[in-house]
Amino acid sequence: MTIQPTGAEQAAPVTADLAGQGAVTVVIPTYNESANVRELLRRIADAVPARIPCEVVFVDDSTDDTPAVIADAARDCAFPVSVIHRDTPEGGLGGAVVAGLKAAASEWVVVMDADLQHPPALVPDLVAIGEKEDAGLVVASRYLPGGSRAGLAGGYRVAVSRGATWLAKALFPRALRGISDPMSGFFAIRRDAVTTGALKPLGYKILLELAVRCRPRRVAEVPFVFQDRFAGASKSTAKEGLRFLRHLVELRTASPLARMAVFGLIGLTGFVPNLAALYVLTGAGLHYLPAEIVANQFGVAWNFLLIEVLLFRDRRHHRHLADRIGRFALLANADLVLRIPLIALFVGQLHLAVLPATALALLTTFVLRFAGTEALVYLPRKGRTGTGPTAASRTGRNVR
Repeated sequence: MTIQPTGAEQAAPVTADLAGQGAVTVVIPTYNESANVRELLRRIADAVPARIPCEVVFVDDSTDDTPAVIADAARDCAFPVSVIHRDTPEGGLGGAVVAGLKAAASEWVVVMDADLQHPPALVPDLVAIGEKEDAGLVVASRYLPGGSRAGLAGGYRVAVSRGATWLAKALFPRALRGISDPMSGFFAIRRDAVTTGALKPLGYKILLELAVRCRPRRVAEVPFVFQDRFAGASKSTAKEGLRFLRHLVELRTASPLARMAVFGLIGLTGFVPNLAALYVLTGAGLHYLPAEIVANQFGVAWNFLLIEVLLFRDRRHHRHLADRIGRFALLANADLVLRIPLIALFVGQLHLAVLPATALALLTTFVLRFAGTEALVYLPRKGRTGTGPTAASRTGRNVR
């Protein structure tokens, strides 16, 4: 057994040539799953190497002894096993899978959980269906005939899973066409179907990220029965649910037109705090003109908060918070100053009636405000590609 520390971006398993047709790299993200590792490797050994060449890559974010347990269990494996341990779990489970995809040496990559809710016996079938159907992506689905979500604990988790599935398919009908279970964490994908540079994982729904950003040329599915967890506790939390919702928004707003639409919707919600503040201020006796100026700041603050959290979350590191607040407030208040001259211009020069002139001025300032916000607040400063936090040192260990 050899242990060789390297950078995670360069870590690659020490294997025989696994580039042949049908060979598979099994990528398994782990977080404190030491109680499951030995049984998982035993079942993989029983199901996979006899049928297809394979390697196993664990990408580990654990704070317990999981890496050491993997290293010890790998001694008894007839196939290569490697560990990439990340000191900083950037991107969560999805980021771990991307690190595994970069390290994979095989034509096919199968992603599965470590808790044995995904049956290892199905790994060869995923690859076989992919070869037979000439597919780029093969999804193990709980919602096909013959599949089951029996391992989901309780009606609450079933409802959340079903609701998340409906929401994802409603938001991405084209990208998820032919995928009945976009929330599945068990799938096979051809390595050449993945553009890792395009991926921006957030949380644990990496299949959704791959399907939407990489658009594999053909998708196939196989049914599977979601098993009970072998040992340990589920890592699903309310925090992960919120990350999933943010992930949906980021995926849906990847195009400029989609971002503009969401920007407009957020702007509409800003009327609520604006009008509420105006009501309170005028009720307290303040003249309506200064009241309107003050009340507008409440709407600006509300809009800034939502835009920061929902729309430009991944770009916040380009500028300091105070810089972003100042620029956003300046653009938002310039909207008021610019609107009146524009209305006068449209009425006087284009001979429009006041109502259509006002509507056109609102549309013009909205487009300018969106373009200004994106360009002046959230794009990198010239000569700077980003100052955000990077992953801390990572360690890749080849344990067999």
